[in-house]
Amino acid sequence: MLAVKVPKREAERMRRKLLELGVLAKGYSPKREGDFVFFPVTGPVEGFELVEAEFKETGIRPHSYREVVKVPDELRPLLPSSFDIIGDIAIIELPEELMEYGNAIGEAILKVHRHIKAVFAKGSSVSGEYRVRELIHLTGERRTETLHRENGIRLRLDVARVYYTPRLATERMRVFEKTRPGEVVFDMFAGVGPYSILLAKKAKLVFACDINPWAIKYLEENRRLNKAFNVIPILGDVRKIVGQVEADRVIMNLPKFAGKFLREAMVSVKSGGTIHYYGFGPEEDLFSEHEAKIKAFARELGFKVEFLDERKVRPYAPRQFNIAIDFRVWK
Repeated sequence: MLAVKVPKREAERMRRKLLELGVLAKGYSPKREGDFVFFPVTGPVEGFELVEAEFKETGIRPHSYREVVKVPDELRPLLPSSFDIIGDIAIIELPEELMEYGNAIGEAILKVHRHIKAVFAKGSSVSGEYRVRELIHLTGERRTETLHRENGIRLRLDVARVYYTPRLATERMRVFEKTRPGEVVFDMFAGVGPYSILLAKKAKLVFACDINPWAIKYLEENRRLNKAFNVIPILGDVRKIVGQVEADRVIMNLPKFAGKFLREAMVSVKSGGTIHYYGFGPEEDLFSEHEAKIKAFARELGFKVEFLDERKVRPYAPRQFNIAIDFRVWK
């Protein structure tokens, strides 16, 4: 095919020039011979030495598993447009109609995302005291433990034994940016520590509580992995340690049941301290129900609250959103 021949010392500059002109042929590797480099081009280029040369095709990698997966055409609209990646494990939510093609879907994900080593389908919703879900192995390695990286920290976890979502990484960074150096933080439902380990970079102390022994096991390991020795793991029901912790900042990342723990959160925060509350709300009225609960508990305790920020965090279900409310408590 047609090519331009350039001295090796000028290869990068010439490559950029060909790109600017829009004549560099895609899908082929440049060829090197002696002191010269040959670039494939789509047509004659003024000012360049033109020659004939053979090139190896590089192939164009697909951007999505949906480009390569083999399922019946009528089912293609049901293919999910996204899935969770936790470390080197992918977790996808498949409608019932696609479950029999689970292996093919998993293999397509492995083909497109080379760093992924195992693919699972969600077998149930998050449920139970430990907030875990059933997972169905589709393809790849048969393991559920992985090492995940986000926001500059490392988190080891078992996706089948603990609750974790990578979709809150931006929200966790938002809270980190609001945290002031030297604060005491109480992470009421800490899990494996995505908030606790991150906030430990600024905080004086982080008390991290969870009722799931597997979560605390991994939290202790993540504490060592990140040298976050100012994180204090606490195994147990958060209601049993109220009064033993007084914090500048409280994290309530239990959106389905956080409203039931508002008393414990308010008792545990210092006067003037901040609580980060999470819940679920309908699209037509995201915050009113949660605001009413917060005000009611404050009145009952004789406290005052000041709402600082309210925001949609992410979609949760049709016309439902995971929401966040930041508020200050005055005692």
